[in-house]
Amino acid sequence: MKRFNRNWAIATWLFFLAICIFVVSRVQIGADLSAFLPRTPTPAQQLLSEQLRDGVFSRLMLIGIEGGTPDALSQASKLLALRLRSEPGLSLVNNGDEDSLARDQAFLLENRYLLSSAVTPEHFTPEGLHSALENSLQLLGSPAGIMIKHVIPRDPSGEMLHILDGFAGQSQPSAHDGVWVSRDGKRALLLAQTKAPGFDIDAQQHIIELIHTRFTEATRSSEFAGLNLVISGPGVFSVHSRDHIKGVAFNFSIITSILVSIMLLLVYRSWRVLALSLLPVISGTLAGIAAVSVGYGIVYGITLGFGITLIGEAVDYAIFFFTRLAPGKPPGTALDKIWPTLRLGVMTTVCGFSPMFLADFPGFAQLGLFSVVGLIVAVLVTRWVLPNLVPGNFATHTPAFLSAWVMRLIRQAPRLRPVVLVAVLGAALFITLHQGPVWSDNLSSLSPLMDADQRLDQSLRRDIGAPDVRYMVIVSGKDREDVLERSEKLGAQLDKLANNQTLTGYDSPARYLPSEKTQRARLEALPEPAKLQANLRHALTGLPFRENLFGPFLSDVAAAHNRPLLTPEELRGTNLGLQTESLLAQRKDGWIAILPLRGVTDALPIQQALANQEGRPVLLDLQLESDSLYQTYVHEAIKLSALGALAIVLLMFVSLRSVRRVAMVLLPLAAAVIITTAIVLASGQKLLIFHLIGLLLAVAVGSNYSLFFDRESGSDDHDENSQRTMLSLLVANISTIIAFGMLAFSGVPLLTAIGETVAIGAFLSLLFSAVLMGQRVAR
Repeated sequence: MKRFNRNWAIATWLFFLAICIFVVSRVQIGADLSAFLPRTPTPAQQLLSEQLRDGVFSRLMLIGIEGGTPDALSQASKLLALRLRSEPGLSLVNNGDEDSLARDQAFLLENRYLLSSAVTPEHFTPEGLHSALENSLQLLGSPAGIMIKHVIPRDPSGEMLHILDGFAGQSQPSAHDGVWVSRDGKRALLLAQTKAPGFDIDAQQHIIELIHTRFTEATRSSEFAGLNLVISGPGVFSVHSRDHIKGVAFNFSIITSILVSIMLLLVYRSWRVLALSLLPVISGTLAGIAAVSVGYGIVYGITLGFGITLIGEAVDYAIFFFTRLAPGKPPGTALDKIWPTLRLGVMTTVCGFSPMFLADFPGFAQLGLFSVVGLIVAVLVTRWVLPNLVPGNFATHTPAFLSAWVMRLIRQAPRLRPVVLVAVLGAALFITLHQGPVWSDNLSSLSPLMDADQRLDQSLRRDIGAPDVRYMVIVSGKDREDVLERSEKLGAQLDKLANNQTLTGYDSPARYLPSEKTQRARLEALPEPAKLQANLRHALTGLPFRENLFGPFLSDVAAAHNRPLLTPEELRGTNLGLQTESLLAQRKDGWIAILPLRGVTDALPIQQALANQEGRPVLLDLQLESDSLYQTYVHEAIKLSALGALAIVLLMFVSLRSVRRVAMVLLPLAAAVIITTAIVLASGQKLLIFHLIGLLLAVAVGSNYSLFFDRESGSDDHDENSQRTMLSLLVANISTIIAFGMLAFSGVPLLTAIGETVAIGAFLSLLFSAVLMGQRVAR
């Protein structure tokens, strides 16, 4: 019967492991911001999520070429752009070259009567044309005269100048040899748009590799020696984040496993113990990833990186098991006496992380699910599988001097109580009197990006003249035509506000793609050829222009009557099309138009103007929204942590049934949390949400230590068993410090925050448990 139970346990475990491996082999890893957006976001948060996942912004790549002379950089930019424009995976490549500029200018000139808001019947009367010609005459005598001299015969009414006037205030990068360069001339600049959306990380990675390949092909000549390529953008961020976190998870797991393995070999001097100790770790990690994949359909990179920590926690259970194996005792009974305490320790961890399931943010909920499932599976494998994998007479032999040394330290530890008391009071006072904000107020602190990636992106955006937009107006409608019409009506109000200095300017999709209603009205405003010619003749009275000079103008107006209306398809492939796509978005319930505002001095008049608009457009303050979003994160994390802490305390009372015992178990944990928090703040950091998660995990881990000290202080176990238990706590603590300490060097800010917090908190939890309860154990 025992043999049957043994085989059944092993077979069940292997079957479960096979299922987990099958699920994990098909796991999809995500690295976008939606991990930290609420499940029920506000309109602004939803807009941000959509744009980052599938909007035109998610498909933009900023490309820089560095390391050469301005001439070499410009030439390399032209060669690279030439190669990239033939790639089917890219819908647009622009480096500011003359061909691209000429294409945009030709498009504007051909469609000026559809695009110019100055096209009205009054504009083509003799008085209107006379005024426009006088303005052109003045410009001919100015430095701009050379530029407009060839345009006047086709456009004496000044439509091109009016259109270009609307673009005034938009930042433009510097140029050298006809292509974009940074202001200092040390970097050539290109802008590329991928056809694949930003959330398709594999497609984005393929484009990045393609750009590097084409750059290598274009710069093989010796004149380009020393040039290097840099790329940034949302798609690049996703690829780098995924690759970095996968690399961290793989490399640090190997390093952590090696270090923990060395420690286990030194303590147990057995390869069998080493191999079997890793089984709960492997089982728990696979189960955690599989559970998240099944539950959410995607595993965020932060969750994968967090899996490293399971090595330090799950291996503790195997350590408790092997340390208590003794000659003459069946392996199945090794955990019998400490199982209630070990089970309680696991339950405290589950209680601590279970409230995270309630988080409104998928990223937090995934961490909670991963931790709970992983640790439960790890302890079940330790309890029911490991005893069946070792021979019946197997026992571990730890160095006797090591156990004796541990007990001597425990006997001496209570002498540090005054020191601990002073340290806790000092830490609490330091936190209370801390100058400046304790919590980070920067939403970017949630980003898995490395600092170097963020600095490069800021530098490229600054060079290419990307605007720093804080305010934008969101216009909603049932279809594209509806939002364009509403944008045009809103534009009239924004023009008045600009004249009143409330803002310096704005952008609108209707500027590049007017509504069909407006386009038809502008065509209808154009006079018939005979009428226009008569009006022009009267307008030229008193002006030094020859009448036959404006034949192209008369021909263009006549042709415009038969010109089809502009559509998004005609704009595609131009810079105007890119701009239009970035300002229009289709949603499930209709369309929205985005109107970024520049130089807002007072938001109140804008809000008052919007209140009277059809459909009630929304003024978004992105800074206010990001601050609000981050505060929501903080409040959510604090609330969930408080619920977790309360659940742990209630569980302690139910299990221990003694106020004094509960207080003794919780005091070391509270002291560790206070001092760990003070250490983080004293290092010059602000607290992140992930420091709070780290503190919660430190409490969950530390509760194992204080619970075992509580058990041993009232146990009638033989002295050797007590020594084994205390030794197992030390070994388990060292493994935890190794795992989380390695995570602190990951280079991923949020993983670093968790790693350093748990490593410090776990060490202090064991130390303070020995200081506060060691005397009772030693006695």
